[in-house]
Amino acid sequence: MIKKLQILLLIALVIVLVSACGTTSETPITITTQAEEEKVSEMTKDGFDSTYGKKEGVDVIYLAGGCFWGLEKLMQSLPGVVDVVSGYANGNADIVPTYNKVISGQTGYRETVRVEYQPDVISLDAILFAYFQVIDPTIENAQGNDVGTQYQTGVYYADEAARATVERIATIEKERHKSFKVEIKPLARFYDAEEYHQDYLDKNPLGYCHISRDEISTISEIIIDPGNYQRPSQEEIKGMLTDLQHKVTQNAGTEPAFNNEYWDNHARGIYVDVVTGEPLFSSGDKFDSGTGWPSFTKPIDENTVRSIEDSSLGMVRIEVRSRAGNSHLGHLFYNDPVSPSGTRYCINSAALRFIPYEEMEAEGYGYLLDYVK
Repeated sequence: MIKKLQILLLIALVIVLVSACGTTSETPITITTQAEEEKVSEMTKDGFDSTYGKKEGVDVIYLAGGCFWGLEKLMQSLPGVVDVVSGYANGNADIVPTYNKVISGQTGYRETVRVEYQPDVISLDAILFAYFQVIDPTIENAQGNDVGTQYQTGVYYADEAARATVERIATIEKERHKSFKVEIKPLARFYDAEEYHQDYLDKNPLGYCHISRDEISTISEIIIDPGNYQRPSQEEIKGMLTDLQHKVTQNAGTEPAFNNEYWDNHARGIYVDVVTGEPLFSSGDKFDSGTGWPSFTKPIDENTVRSIEDSSLGMVRIEVRSRAGNSHLGHLFYNDPVSPSGTRYCINSAALRFIPYEEMEAEGYGYLLDYVK
């Protein structure tokens, strides 16, 4: 009887102990699991960026362009950009990135800058064209001297309005290159980089930068905003141009020398892209090259043209295209013996529309009057 009683007491004690252990461990396990689930849910939701807060009159875009030190400095130099933060974007949702983790190349995160800007001062078009101006969009997982998945280029948009602009500009940029490796995606997640990465080139003026100081200086001195001169659709372009204008601007044709509209035009004014209306050249920089085509020493704003290697016709030349319209304009020559500066932009008249000085204000180009001599 005593033995049975001892057995019953032992069983009861075990039940109490098991019950007590279960009570003390089950509650924190449930709480911890819920907290982890909430954290994972927050990290993996579209557009996660814990340090970003929407401000009135300010939009945002995320740009990956190789080492973020240089891209941060470039974006900070643009008028209308109010804040730039270096960080890591669109990697593995289960990883909270740090620099040491990201440089392993195993996290999927890209070195990225968050750019906040005032769209009434600078357009997203201008920011994106500036970005494409300093990257090589034809290579994957590398920029400059840097190689690794963290240096993959990408443009990550946070809303549908930005998406439309990003895709429109990306379409134009794709036309300039045989291959295009830039990621065009919605923002999935963004984490600020460590403090020592923020404003790095301000803290370390001689620090490494894969974007040259000259490039940053040129882009920061933007005069003409491409957002005001968006390219029409291909159907609209075909309907608005003459056969010769279409052949030249869309198919890289060349008009006859000495038999074109502006080769001997000496009137004051500006020359704009016939497709978009984007201002390109001033009469003050036009000179008689003796070639039979309009020739200029420089553009009004160097950012409005793109120089591309051209190996057609058995020659190696530098093709000139317009920024916003990607219209073929002509070719660029250095060490020209006739040019006052040694540089000659040889441009097809059919790619241009001339705006007389007296009509510039009425046509919306009054802000460029001081650039016409």
